[in-house]
Amino acid sequence: MQASLTAAAGAALTQTASAAEQANSSLIHPGDTVLFQGDSITDAGRKRDAAPDAPLQTSFGSGYAWLAAASLLVDRPADKLTFFNRGISGNRVPDLDARWQAECIDLRPNLLSILIGVNDIWHKLNGRTQGSVADYDSQYRALLTRTREALPETRLVICEPFVLKCGAVNDKWFPEFDERRAVAKKIAEEFGATFVPFQTMFDAAVEYAPPEHWAADGVHPSPHGAALMAHTWRKVVG
Repeated sequence: MQASLTAAAGAALTQTASAAEQANSSLIHPGDTVLFQGDSITDAGRKRDAAPDAPLQTSFGSGYAWLAAASLLVDRPADKLTFFNRGISGNRVPDLDARWQAECIDLRPNLLSILIGVNDIWHKLNGRTQGSVADYDSQYRALLTRTREALPETRLVICEPFVLKCGAVNDKWFPEFDERRAVAKKIAEEFGATFVPFQTMFDAAVEYAPPEHWAADGVHPSPHGAALMAHTWRKVVG
């Protein structure tokens, strides 16, 4: 039943193109290096000592980044694509900035995909950090400006931060979380980045299964949620 719900939600959101059509319309070109960056949703339990430069499941974790990378490697074996996952659990925008040289710029990705923002508010609500929507805006802009200056040819993908209204997510998250999502979308537009609408995707998916089906704690996707994310990322990015 759960599998059929996942399939139904995916089918309702979009249809899968053929491998040839994907390659022709994709933002990912033959020979490209693709870097996934973000927090625990991207990290997804990856092992730091498990050949981090190889496209192996252990070095990628079990989340959307692994599922998207694996499907591209299977669909396009002749294109010699390289993938890195450098998501780290608990990260906020300032944490990305602190490790950006070694874990982004030095890798020189042709395509950079970033999903960041949920911890910027979650840690604030838990009293662990401070930071306003304006801080998120200015810090994210500074990070992307730094990236553009160092890697002017790199294609940017900004993923929409998302939550589902269950588990740890309650009314205290709003409206601030929605304001942060709007910042991410606006920044994507201003920097000419491709925007992946994960919140919009999950808002549609809860019509087919309850929020807990997609992310039990409201933040970290279940295998069903991760599969839906990878599917949508592939449809948008290629």
